[in-house]
Parts: sequence; C-alpha cells; structure tokens
Amino acid sequence: MSRRPAHIAMIGVPAVSHVLPSLAVIRELVARGHRVTYANDPAVADLIKATGAEFVPVTSVLPVADNNWPDDPIAAMGLFLDDAVQSLPQVRAVYDADPADLYLYDIGAYAARALAESQGRPLVQLSPTFVAWEGYAEEVAAPLRQLPGADEYWARFGRWLARCGATTTDVETFCGPPSRSLALIPRAMQPYADKVDTATVTFVGPCFGPRGDEDTWTRPAGARRVLLVSLGSAYTRQPEFYRNCLAAFGDLPGWHVVLQIGRHTDPRELGTVPPGVDVRTWVPQVAVLAEAGAFVTHAGMGSSGEGLSAGVPMIAVPQGAEQFMNADRLVELGVARRIDTADASPEALRTALLELVDDPDVARRSAELRARARAEGGTARAADLVEDALG
Repeated sequence: MSRRPAHIAMIGVPAVSHVLPSLAVIRELVARGHRVTYANDPAVADLIKATGAEFVPVTSVLPVADNNWPDDPIAAMGLFLDDAVQSLPQVRAVYDADPADLYLYDIGAYAARALAESQGRPLVQLSPTFVAWEGYAEEVAAPLRQLPGADEYWARFGRWLARCGATTTDVETFCGPPSRSLALIPRAMQPYADKVDTATVTFVGPCFGPRGDEDTWTRPAGARRVLLVSLGSAYTRQPEFYRNCLAAFGDLPGWHVVLQIGRHTDPRELGTVPPGVDVRTWVPQVAVLAEAGAFVTHAGMGSSGEGLSAGVPMIAVPQGAEQFMNADRLVELGVARRIDTADASPEALRTALLELVDDPDVARRSAELRARARAEGGTARAADLVEDALG
C-alpha cells in the first residue's frame, strides 16, 4: 500500500455487460487496502460482493431482467434518465452521510455525476465501451436531436439537472465527455482512436483478475482445438442459431465445442447434441478463451476485447446495439469474419471457421493485437490511475 486508504465509491447500472468489465479493478482497489463501496441493484449483488466491496443496494428501473429494451433510441435514453431520477435520492441517502473521497461510475449512471458534483468530490468514469471522439457530437449525438421525442427528452433532462444539485446544468455538457475516463477496452476497438482526447481518456484494455475455482476451465483430454460459441448475456434466446452451430461444428475432427446458450434457451430445443459439444448456460469465458483456437461471438465490446486479449480469431455474429460496429471493426483488424444471424447457415459458419484458423495472416494479426492489448496495462494500471485521481 503506497498511499493512505481512502473511501472509493462505485456507482453502476445492473446490466451485466456493464458490471463485469470493472470488477477486477474494484477487487484490486479492495486488495490495496481501500474501503470500496459499490451502489447497484440487488440483481447483481453477488457479483459485487465477490470482489470484497461493500454492497450498497440501489433499486434500478432499467429493464435488464427481461432485456425488454425499446427499439426507439430516444425511448431507451429516457429509461436511463428515469433511472437516474429515481436512483439519485437512494444514493444520496447513503453518501450524503458517508461521502466518498472519490466516485467511480458507469457511463449510464447519471446520478453518480450529479452526486459527486453536489459534494464537490472527484469523479472518474469507468467506460465498458468506446468513448466519444472529436466530432462525435456532430456525427452521432446531433442526429439524435432530430428524432421524434428528442426535444421533450432534452427538456426533461434539463429540468432534472436544474434541481438535482449538479453544478453542470447544460445537458450536452453533462452527457458529453467526462473530465476523466478509463476505457476498459483495447484501443484497437475504439472508433477514430486518433481523435480521442488522451488528456482525459486512458485506454487500459480489458481488466482481468485472479481466478477463483468458479473461473477456471480445463481442456478435455484429446481435444486438439477448442471452439467457444457465446452470444453474451443479453441476446441468448437463439435456439435456431445454436442448432446451426451444432450442425456446423459438432463433427469437426479434433475440435471440442463449448456452447453457451444462456438461461433463456431450453437445452431440449437443440435436439441431439454431438458428443464433442459441451452445452452450458454459463461458462467462465476468459478461462475458456485462454484454451480456445477460435471464438464465435456476438461482438459485444467485452467479448471483443477478451477475444483480442486472448489472441483468438473470431466469427462475429452481431445481435444488437454497437455490436454491428464492433463486428466490422474486428473484420477491419484482420482477425474476424462477420456473419449476420440470418446468414449464419451451418455451411457459412463452418467455412468461416476453417478459413480463419488456416490463415497465417489472421494468426499473425491476432498475436500482434494480443500483445498490444496486454501492454495497455489492464487491472493494475487502472487501479494506479484511480489512486492517482485521489490526489
């Protein structure tokens, strides 16, 4: 421990894809002797408590339990504002009496910034996905202002800022780039990386921690190659896609297939499962990727970064949100093939796999990107930077 212990508070949202990327950082800060509290919904309490942090229950209204997100982007943005409005009194009830020396927060946790500004405390964003770049406001944010319902959304946000205690009352500034951000992704996955303000943003890459018994995986005897198939945590109700994967990969000589289907798919919907396929509702993805020769992924930012850090070629089958952009980026990097779900026939999947694993250029690029991602510092560097922000 190189500095005095401090109270560091993390305020997040209960989407698993937003919680998992920073858990190793939280665990490291606890190990360094800091008192770390973590405010989030009870749905993710077990994940948080496993880090050693003190869990602070804050009920969320985000539809993460059933993944029933609206297709309309303004409506989706409105849900995060609704969550901030109702969660701010909850975090104030805890932290006004027990303020943190430093607040960490997820990109969707607007209440965290309002709280920190009202207390005059330092604030660091932990971003599980790409960050804004020079021109982002004009290229991405401005078109959203033209959508139906946008004017009322911005007006409602402004009314909340005027009364919530934040010192930043301009909506675009409040929702714009933070004064300090740690991007928990490889810089290679960042759009327009050369236009990102590195004075405020540091790419630390995916952050991994020590593995417990539940985070280990052993390659079966006789498996020369391992293929992981996973669509993450949100878009897993895809029985037809899984059946296509069984047809594509189930009889490949020397391959062992780990097929994660999530909790919304009944294994009986898959039909006959070949003996070389291991069907699971959940797997320790980082541990499996350490042994894998290829990865079929939805191209979520967390999975994309973990695939790059493992140096594993990927078949990207994007399902929603930024995953289509991520899939295209992986292709641009020379380590993946993109196949949209409608085109993911057994023949297309098998052809893509065999082309990827037999291509020496893909192997070379995968090794290069693996080295670059790991050189960004990961968990230890992120924790160092958090400590630096304490002053």
